[in-house]
Amino acid sequence: MRLPGLGPKTARRFWVELGLEGPNELRDAIAAGKLVDVKGFGPRKIEQIRTALEQARTGPSAGRAAIELVYPIAERIVRTLRERSGTDRVEAAGSLRRRRETVGDLDVLVASDDPEKVFELFSALPEIQEVKMRGGTKETVVLAGGLQVDLRVVEPTAFGAALQYFTGSKDHNVHLRSIARDRGLKINEYGVFRGEERVGGQTEEEVYATLGLPWIPPEIREDRGEIEAAAQGHLPRLLEERDLVGDLHVHLPHSPSSTDIDRCVADARQRGYAYLGLVVGGVAADGAPFSLPAEALESLESIRPKGLKVLRAVEGGLVAPSSSPSVRKVDYRIVCATSAPPSPPRVPRAEPPIRLVAHLAGGSEGTDDPRRSWIEWARTVGAAVEVGPGPDRLDSTWARRAREAGIPLALPTGIGSPPDEPTRPIALGFARRAGAGPKDVANAGPFRATAGPAPRPAR
Repeated sequence: MRLPGLGPKTARRFWVELGLEGPNELRDAIAAGKLVDVKGFGPRKIEQIRTALEQARTGPSAGRAAIELVYPIAERIVRTLRERSGTDRVEAAGSLRRRRETVGDLDVLVASDDPEKVFELFSALPEIQEVKMRGGTKETVVLAGGLQVDLRVVEPTAFGAALQYFTGSKDHNVHLRSIARDRGLKINEYGVFRGEERVGGQTEEEVYATLGLPWIPPEIREDRGEIEAAAQGHLPRLLEERDLVGDLHVHLPHSPSSTDIDRCVADARQRGYAYLGLVVGGVAADGAPFSLPAEALESLESIRPKGLKVLRAVEGGLVAPSSSPSVRKVDYRIVCATSAPPSPPRVPRAEPPIRLVAHLAGGSEGTDDPRRSWIEWARTVGAAVEVGPGPDRLDSTWARRAREAGIPLALPTGIGSPPDEPTRPIALGFARRAGAGPKDVANAGPFRATAGPAPRPAR
């Protein structure tokens, strides 16, 4: 239960159903595939547990947890408080709201004139293991997995100022306070003041407006030029969820039923997507070819959903698979970046064309980091690179480097996954944090069937 994101119910299932006694046994069970096809443990959930185990083994960065482990917890807390407190002004702030890759303590803000009522509701949440402190407007608790949550109850008239202040970053806020001083103002978590008079603070937009600035998206509040850009009217138009029009990388279960396929198609249609890229086969990490069962391939053949193009993709290494039955009719390839790319970069002539480079595991931050070579290789072949949470996708830092090199990003959208699956919103946040707009994201535009190198951006 000390693993981030794992509570008593899950720990009990490991003990009762699988006979696992601790993190080491759980790590071995995942490596042996014992969680595959266990109810409630899909591929993404298993990957989240794997990440938590890795953090426990190597030690989290300054006591921080991966955002994909904290995000679902924060969503449950915020949703519950909104439903029970009588106010919809409940938000998670801090590095989670800025979509940093790791999160320390979780900050949650509630606008209310009755702090005690909110504290009582909060303290009754089943995830809470210990109440460490309760003051006039703040309560600090520790959850079963070890995550600390700071709940702050603020006056409705100061909610915007508090949200801006506790979202950060520290450097961004220091810069804003400097601007405020130059204007004869004081800005803090209680509002914007001219002398003793509060002149703003009910909303974040109001806080920024008092400083002569438009609202700045939280993902880019790092004092990296965003305040200057806002002052000059040059803030970028960042990607929004409504901009996504498809998904290039969707995995079905190992032996999908027609219901599994129908669910993915229905999900894509409900979102208004134009295309859905399903992985139908390829080459596994051990070099063995794989493909969907014949029944599933036949089911795909019969699907003709109105307004949605169902695409077939094969996934594997640099060499195009040829022995899998599913590669006889495919639209594009997904290359898994599990080893170093060719040097110098060259365009493979094998068909079908490569449209996506995925599973970009990182190394050191030096010049030998394989992500650097793969980004250049993706630019050469005209492929997009996958961005999102987990150890085998690009984070926001590398997404920014790819975007600045003129390489399109691709976001996993969680098609067919449970509603609380965090991959889609986190991937979106990473892309926004990297400064990406719709033009920078492959699946925010039409599917490109032809191969070819992406142009370098104009300088």
